[in-house]
Amino acid sequence: MRLRIAALSALVVIGSSTLAFAQTQPAPTATQRTVIAATKLPSVVDKPLDFRAVNITLAPGGSETIATAEGIFYQLAGSAEVAADGESTTLAAGSGVYIAAGRSAKVTTKGSEPSTILYFALTPAGVAGPTSASIKEVYRTSQPIAGLKPGRHDLNLTRVTFPAAMPSNAPHHRTGAALYYVISGSGVQTVEGQPDTKPAGTFILEPGGLVHQWGNPGVTPLTFLSFNINQEGVPAVTPGRPAATQ
Repeated sequence: MRLRIAALSALVVIGSSTLAFAQTQPAPTATQRTVIAATKLPSVVDKPLDFRAVNITLAPGGSETIATAEGIFYQLAGSAEVAADGESTTLAAGSGVYIAAGRSAKVTTKGSEPSTILYFALTPAGVAGPTSASIKEVYRTSQPIAGLKPGRHDLNLTRVTFPAAMPSNAPHHRTGAALYYVISGSGVQTVEGQPDTKPAGTFILEPGGLVHQWGNPGVTPLTFLSFNINQEGVPAVTPGRPAATQ
């Protein structure tokens, strides 16, 4: 398991819940990227795959056990311990951990505050995920992820912050695919010249080859998570249109 821990100062929205964090750093003046957790997968074409996101909300002292896919746990609020195969990792807000598929992961709240986690996973298409009073599936792709290729792939979760009043960046596309979640702020995604505002609490699918731009016209920073998959040795994002459609 790999773990990247970083402080998070943000406003988190899940459904109708709003969670506030104290600001500990000045607002960024340039784009910031932090890899939360990452791994390499030997193959992603053995069966069709979906992106899935699950919200795990636990009261103080609460715990849940979840059967894992290839995925990453991200701590939105509070603190929790994630244990699997005899290893455990304590997560503070803004940190995360990768756990391989086929495990039984026990998530337990640490401390006196409630714990909220987002679990991002690659799951076999059509397979139902776990649900309970504390576990809720909040996103699943409507179709299997298209365009995945044979060979090794990088899988990672990255937190990105765009500064306030950032103009739209240059048109670009993903070579694999990604699932975004907007933690705080409100960004604008432009596709084929059509801008679309994405507020906090929104999930956004970026399929491979989709030419788009991102900007932040707001007065506060925009912070989002990117759960990305791409071929090993190939940049996750490249400028302009895919070569085959130019």
